[in-house]
Amino acid sequence: MGEPWQNCSGLADFCAGSISAGCQSSSDIPDSLKIRLILHPIARESLAAMLDIRVIRDNPAAVQDRLKARGGDHWKLVDDVLACDEARRAAETSKQQLQNSRKTISKQIGALKAQGQDTSTIEAEVRAINEQITALDVKSEDAAAEQNDLLLNIPNLTHEACPIGSDETANPVVREWGTKPALAEPKDHVELALKHGLINWDDGIRTAGSGFVVYRGKGARLERALINFLLDTQTANGYEEVNVPHLVKRECMEGTGQLPKFEDDMYGTDADENGVNSLFLAPTAEVPVTNLYRDTLLSESDLPIRMVAYTPCFRREAGSAGRDNKGIIRMHQFDKVELVQIVHPDQGFEVLEQLTAHAESILQKLGLHYRTIELCTGDIGFSSAKTYDIEVWAPGHGKYLEVSSCSCFGDYQARRMKLRFKDVEGKNRFPYTLNGSGTALPRLYVALLEQCQQPDGSIRIPDALVPYFGAASI
Repeated sequence: MGEPWQNCSGLADFCAGSISAGCQSSSDIPDSLKIRLILHPIARESLAAMLDIRVIRDNPAAVQDRLKARGGDHWKLVDDVLACDEARRAAETSKQQLQNSRKTISKQIGALKAQGQDTSTIEAEVRAINEQITALDVKSEDAAAEQNDLLLNIPNLTHEACPIGSDETANPVVREWGTKPALAEPKDHVELALKHGLINWDDGIRTAGSGFVVYRGKGARLERALINFLLDTQTANGYEEVNVPHLVKRECMEGTGQLPKFEDDMYGTDADENGVNSLFLAPTAEVPVTNLYRDTLLSESDLPIRMVAYTPCFRREAGSAGRDNKGIIRMHQFDKVELVQIVHPDQGFEVLEQLTAHAESILQKLGLHYRTIELCTGDIGFSSAKTYDIEVWAPGHGKYLEVSSCSCFGDYQARRMKLRFKDVEGKNRFPYTLNGSGTALPRLYVALLEQCQQPDGSIRIPDALVPYFGAASI
């Protein structure tokens, strides 16, 4: 078997915070091996997906390198985290020493009183120690709070195999399905929707402002048909349908990683006297669905958990000026069906392939041409360790549009949510969380109108959707 750190399964357990295989602490592992913890092909799933303070403490340079691959300055926060960690631990050590001294002195007070001697001086010493302990408690709590705030602002570590790149131009195409429809002069979805009276932009502006639309008549029926089709397809794939609130607590948004980084993109309400919002309109069903298990201790037999939910989604889209906002491609309110899985850490990245296939199956059943790309380190989401984007072809726009993003977060979200499971050995561990759009409605709607348009201006309804829509064409 060799040394404890040479046992690969034990190494993975160590990285996940379950010290095993004889490694009692990180000091049992040679310094030369600590960098390899991040690169080891078996251990990578445990380490590359979390920000455990023990990992940061033992491997600060390696963690910084992984964060640098994302771009930006998040890696600089690692030193600040370590400074807070050192201050907190030093305060706790001093407190423990003072408590030991107080215990010893207290015994002396009892002995002296039993002998009828004056104890006022020594009692004053105890009171002084109590004051020092109180001050150290404040110092420790302040350092812990600052450390927690810093950790909330550090993104996940990307998977070891994640493509290296600075932006979307470095995202490789993993696969394509189907072919682009042969259309001589394809119309875009705006022209098609107006022609058939499917969507009214003026009504949306009149009732809520720009970035909102009203679906009418056959347009509303098509939206409802798609939602029901998506839900039925995914429940057939083994997901439990859940219907969740559309308002979520602040701690839920922090748990899945939308806060604090993306607060400007969210619609918040119930602000306190300091202007801090306590409730938010859900930006995606990922937030309420994943947080159904926040602060929960599961048993290993509960895993995997698969859930699917339809919700409207609300986003301010701050900073999206200049991006493709034509028609319904980018809106403040849109419908989406979301897939969420909570799984054993050993299965996380394997399940990502399965979940992505479930999302892709929607486009295959509808006969819509698409491609799947993997996001590089500079384009991947804040909380994700590995992500596939599914992009559907929109001939009226002459480009691919993201219709689904499927991610494995490792135990990053589980740590933030305090979601754990008790394994067969009785150890409390963090599960892996995954989610993916199954799919987002606006761009699916766009692709369906544009790929299924006919020479006479009508729109063919895909065969799989006809029972839901009730007609073969518009």
